[in-house]
Amino acid sequence: MAHVGGASNSIFILVNMLKKDKVKLIMETLEELYPETPIPLDHSDPYTLLVAVLLSAQCTDKRVNLVTPDLFQLANNPGDMSRASIADIQAIIRPCGLSPAKSKNIHRLSELLMEKHGGVVPASFEALEALPGVGHKTASVVMAQAFGVAAFPVDTHIHRLLFRWGLSNGKNVEQTERDAKRLFPREKWNALHLQIIFYARECSPARGLQWEKDILLQTCGRSSEVKKWQPC
Repeated sequence: MAHVGGASNSIFILVNMLKKDKVKLIMETLEELYPETPIPLDHSDPYTLLVAVLLSAQCTDKRVNLVTPDLFQLANNPGDMSRASIADIQAIIRPCGLSPAKSKNIHRLSELLMEKHGGVVPASFEALEALPGVGHKTASVVMAQAFGVAAFPVDTHIHRLLFRWGLSNGKNVEQTERDAKRLFPREKWNALHLQIIFYARECSPARGLQWEKDILLQTCGRSSEVKKWQPC
């Protein structure tokens, strides 16, 4: 057991804490901090969520939420979006970045939803991942947040924190997802992936981390990460 901090702010890190004990402490802490898990992307149905998630690639949720009102005024369903021009879609979503590819993908996936799925977003990983621009993470977000299916979408925040907490080796997001699903109870996945994102943004960023705010790094952190961020 290693001692961290001064007499006025004593924190003890369990250097050899078992993963199951870390998991328990992480879930309890996150549940206390974030008992509610609102979906960060504004949407009204599975289709508008799917489009918003696609737009969020390499873009902040805040910026997506600034863009989607105008986009959904143009078209908020697959039929109308498939009839809109790619140029009009691109002009609206340009602030989100990667607009040439995203506009083409939004247009084509809307056409495919009309052609193959009756204008309805399918509640299937396989069918979602067959749509242009929809990878496993996007499909997982839609399945979890639109349909309530247990999933653990791993973004850069979750990938970083599971490594930082010593729960995954950081090799790739696929491994991180496997580790997350193995360690955390299935019934907690949908809320927990949002809770971890909220915590990462607020308390455990990639850069500019403030040690005193990151209570989970202090108590559950990988030793190399503790050494990296702990004040001398």
